[in-house]
Amino acid sequence: MRSLGVDANSCDGPEPSKAKAKAKAEYRNYTEGKLLDRVYNTYLQMHTHQTVDFVRKKSAQYGSCSLRTMGAMEALDLLDQLVDESDPDVDFPNSFHAYQTAEGIRRAHPDKDWFHLVGLLHDLGKVLVLFGEPQWAVVGDTFPVGCKVQKSVVFGDSTFHNNPDTKDPRYSTEFGMYQPHCGLENVLMSWGHDEYMYRVMKFNRFTLPKEDVPVSPGVLHGALPLLLPLARARGLPAPLLRAGPADAALGAGAQQV
Repeated sequence: MRSLGVDANSCDGPEPSKAKAKAKAEYRNYTEGKLLDRVYNTYLQMHTHQTVDFVRKKSAQYGSCSLRTMGAMEALDLLDQLVDESDPDVDFPNSFHAYQTAEGIRRAHPDKDWFHLVGLLHDLGKVLVLFGEPQWAVVGDTFPVGCKVQKSVVFGDSTFHNNPDTKDPRYSTEFGMYQPHCGLENVLMSWGHDEYMYRVMKFNRFTLPKEDVPVSPGVLHGALPLLLPLARARGLPAPLLRAGPADAALGAGAQQV
């Protein structure tokens, strides 16, 4: 991948000269910061409206990948118009973040060009916002629906009080509608760009190399949704997890979305 001059460590914009040094521990700070109100309100809406019924409705709506046909770079260019309101670290177009992620992965794994591509494309599913979806239905960290809210869910202790599933006995116990050790592929995650991108890749029959890549959590942040059968494992009750092959995929040229 050709270098585009984007600083993978910048949090304030695409220009390295304008970036402020920021320790790794300061990223993903959900307790303070100039963007906290915006971020909190996005998660509040997400955690209020993302229910089992909502996720199934969106899965049916977008699962056929019949919106349009477009190339990956076309979708990436569209992200010039999107600022992710769930992200506490950035206040610039998501396309810059895509290049930052790709450059960060390339720096850590220069011999894995497919992994660089994963980083570049990992947020393309956010184009749903530009197709009319509200940000709370697209951006942010995903979480399992249909079971008790886990402590690891962002703002999980203060944003689910108006979510009807928390009062439904089918979905409010520790395992809810699942069985222990059922596997990630059988867990229904909140709807968003990660799940949508996985559906697009699966529909277009993309494949990734079957190899284990030792990476830091910071580098993996962007790529994990594309490397697991569903989406991020963050927030899942541990007994539900089960290791499985990465069957997500990437490809070139125009694809149905």
